Amino acid sequence: MRHPVSPRAPVVVKVGSSSLTGRHGIDLQALGGVVEQVAHAWNAGRPTVLVSSGAVAAGLPAMGKNVRPKEVADLQVAAAVGQSRLMAHYTQAFSFHGMVVGQVLLTKSVLADREQYLHARAALGRMLSQRIVPIVNENDTVAVEELRLGDNDRLAALVSHLVSAGLLVLLTDTAGFHTADPRVDVDAELVSAVRHTDEILDRLAVGGGGPLGSGGVATKVAAARMAAWSGIPTVIAPASDRQAVHKAVTGEDVGTWVDPHDTRLPARKLWIAFGQPSEGTIEVDAGAVRALVDHGRSLLPVGVAAVDGTFRPGAAVEVSGPDGAIVAKGVTRMAADELRAVAGLRSDQAGGEAIHRDDLVVFT
Repeated sequence: MRHPVSPRAPVVVKVGSSSLTGRHGIDLQALGGVVEQVAHAWNAGRPTVLVSSGAVAAGLPAMGKNVRPKEVADLQVAAAVGQSRLMAHYTQAFSFHGMVVGQVLLTKSVLADREQYLHARAALGRMLSQRIVPIVNENDTVAVEELRLGDNDRLAALVSHLVSAGLLVLLTDTAGFHTADPRVDVDAELVSAVRHTDEILDRLAVGGGGPLGSGGVATKVAAARMAAWSGIPTVIAPASDRQAVHKAVTGEDVGTWVDPHDTRLPARKLWIAFGQPSEGTIEVDAGAVRALVDHGRSLLPVGVAAVDGTFRPGAAVEVSGPDGAIVAKGVTRMAADELRAVAGLRSDQAGGEAIHRDDLVVFT
């Protein structure tokens, strides 16, 4: 499974707050260790994007606080104060390696808009071509709950799609994925390598492996599986290992390797699958599931059993089977009320397809 990253292929490295902070805010030694690894990857010919948490943690000491606030507005203020401080630390640390950094702040609404998504992709590509290290974070100052991506693991996977990365590295507080929570189970074993479809990831995603960094195991499993749809492998590795990124990109044994799909989804389908937030769910019958999964067909109104949500034509919606499992996601050609009215009818009676196969991503 493991293999070196192709020469000159971009790498995305994500580090969470828990790996960067101590009792008094940002741990400059830990931050310097991450910077050193990213700089080494660049110098080895692999342009690297750094997705970094830590803005809130950097802001709290400057505000005279040592406890993370619970109110959204207070978190936004801490992020506003801390983001510039975090970037100042990164600017100084990378300057020791003769490197220039650039800040990129993203939100769900930016990535959900196709034009802005493409602009973000172009900007990141131009930065990498000019040997500027992108430091990416969610824009916590303006991102209210409904506009949040949710965690930087997911953001890192989306950035991997944007730059067509050769590898996603998630630096965290433990050695990688374990068969159980290593803090409480002495028999817990490190999972060295898995396929993105392996059942053990399903168990870990519902809590089998215990907390792992600030995002937890579930978010890292989800991020690895998102990257997998781009054909991008993921390594979950310990931030404390100063050679973790080097080992990961050279194919050495470190952390947990998650093997991806053999082929990449087209760029537009990646955006449909992961860039656009879902605005509803279409439940389909077993025959429609077979048509989508086994035969690559479009979704027709005749196979629709129920419609949940309020959406307009052009919205992204999830498609679930009779058991409730999500089997696909696509861009609907009908509004929710229109689709409810024609559910179960043939296409010639309903006025066309619900979702064309070119606008549909099948996950199963």
